Amino acid sequence: MKSSQQQLTMEKYPYSAPSPFDIRCFCQQQVEQFVTLPIAAAWIVYNDPKQEHRQSVVYYPPNSGGSYPQLSDLESHGCKFESLPTLSLREVATAGGLKAFVCLLDLYCCEPEYLLLWANAPLSAQEKHWTEQQMQLLLNHLVIYREYSRQQAEIQLLEQVVRRAEHQLRNPLAMISLYAENLCLGSPAGRLKEQAMLIRETVDDLSTNLTDLLYCGQQEKLRVAPHDLWEIVGQSIKGLQPLLEQKQLQILCSQTPVTLAVDRWQIKQVFDNLLSNAVYFSPQMETVTCNWTVFRDEVLIEVLDQGPGLSEEDLKQAFTPFYSRRPRGTGLGLAIAKKIILDHKGRLWVQNQSGGGAHFSFTLPRHPL
Repeated sequence: MKSSQQQLTMEKYPYSAPSPFDIRCFCQQQVEQFVTLPIAAAWIVYNDPKQEHRQSVVYYPPNSGGSYPQLSDLESHGCKFESLPTLSLREVATAGGLKAFVCLLDLYCCEPEYLLLWANAPLSAQEKHWTEQQMQLLLNHLVIYREYSRQQAEIQLLEQVVRRAEHQLRNPLAMISLYAENLCLGSPAGRLKEQAMLIRETVDDLSTNLTDLLYCGQQEKLRVAPHDLWEIVGQSIKGLQPLLEQKQLQILCSQTPVTLAVDRWQIKQVFDNLLSNAVYFSPQMETVTCNWTVFRDEVLIEVLDQGPGLSEEDLKQAFTPFYSRRPRGTGLGLAIAKKIILDHKGRLWVQNQSGGGAHFSFTLPRHPL
């Protein structure tokens, strides 16, 4: 038995809504809410993908007094939390005049996550129901946090790939630029000189874009300025014109004027990717739609096609690096697009239309210009 005089020092946090990604802070605030219940101690045990071992947050109400067993005491008595029903507060043991209540949250990698309460008195049905509601909220945050951690790991992998690609492409581009410059200097005026100058200018553009891509999503590198949304979309459509003519497709766009503070080149990459995918998967002589709706704090942009739509696996993996349905596709386009939107403080997601076809949506905030 552990004496109440050996209580851990409770961390104090300012009262504010925690970020869903600061999971320890959220658990601490959740466990401190149990001060309203007749308890001597409250523990939350959870798994953090960023840590090697399970994490725990402990709370002791002021002047709780008495003594309470440790987790090892419960385990030695054969308490198996993983066998309990999820999100249901159950009494599992009695020791030293205290009752142990456990609410199983989830089994993550076969390890139970749970709330453990040591109560001085039986809990009423209303108190149990309130506790279960709080644990549902905590479980939702854990799910969001783990998804966020997974996406962050994928983004880090993507950044490594981009840096490696930049290193592998920089030297060949420099060599092409050097030969193009020599051709410009050595060619007489005419068509060949014009073509050499075009090669040199294109290489310069590629080198600049490669640098932008390397810093893609690093907010301190974003070149944010006011840009008209229609002009950015128009540039993307212009680049797709040969494929549009080949498939006899048309792209219908909103005419609502809106100016946003964005990195023009990066947002153009998002439209390039979404529109090129929509055109690629659309049947001939169909229509691709690009709409946007202006709200008070953000703009919702939607790209819809009339293609076959996405399978369940596609919907799950659409933004995973290196996952692609297109022949010779790198599987990086949508991953990069999502990274760009996230770092512009927006959101990007995909679903199927009820009548068929893919429906990509993303938001961009309306910052003061």
